[in-house]
Amino acid sequence: MSEFGGFPTATRTFLEGIAATNTKAWFEEHRELYQEGYAEAGRAFVEAIGPDLRKISPEVRFEPRINGSISRINRDIRFSKDKRPYKDHLDLWFWHGENKGWDFPGFFVRLTPKVIWLGAGMHALHGDMLTRFRDAVVDERSGKSLLAAIGKVEAAGPYVVGGKTRKQVPRGYDKGGSRADYLLYEALYAHNESPATAAYASDFGKVALVHFKNTWPIAKWLLDEVVA
Repeated sequence: MSEFGGFPTATRTFLEGIAATNTKAWFEEHRELYQEGYAEAGRAFVEAIGPDLRKISPEVRFEPRINGSISRINRDIRFSKDKRPYKDHLDLWFWHGENKGWDFPGFFVRLTPKVIWLGAGMHALHGDMLTRFRDAVVDERSGKSLLAAIGKVEAAGPYVVGGKTRKQVPRGYDKGGSRADYLLYEALYAHNESPATAAYASDFGKVALVHFKNTWPIAKWLLDEVVA
């Protein structure tokens, strides 16, 4: 079980500061705080948690570096009306598959100044992957397995199962099927939401692993029935 003892005070100070100011001048003035509270703190979490996650899923992959498991702080503002240069949160990602990305199931963390999300699954299903997901939903065997996986997650604690984006069942699928509601999903994930203070507690590493383990059935279903 992970001995990660919670994020340092520097993480909270940095995230609160970048959320309140979010300018290049503030960032440059507080670059040391960024290094300690964002880059180094993120690396410490990934290094501590990654090996333990392999006890849940031996194939999980992680890289304790920026642009690996630690998302860049810079925002891509080229096509966005929101021109704030920096994210106001810390994202950490443990994935499956040869290439790092959101195209395969994984475990995730998002820490903001106010809340922290921990969970597992996929935040976007596209193209052939989305078709395979829908076919798995309506298939009798894999569809029942999906309900069982969601049931396990919901029984384990206060978890949100998300990914429902559509208002109508896609063309070609039965609107009256027993699992038709899941055809409205274009992502599938489960997460726990807690006050950000949880991330700074001395037992946070152990708590995070519990949430990862409890939400794993949904990611495993995606790996077994959609990705495979």
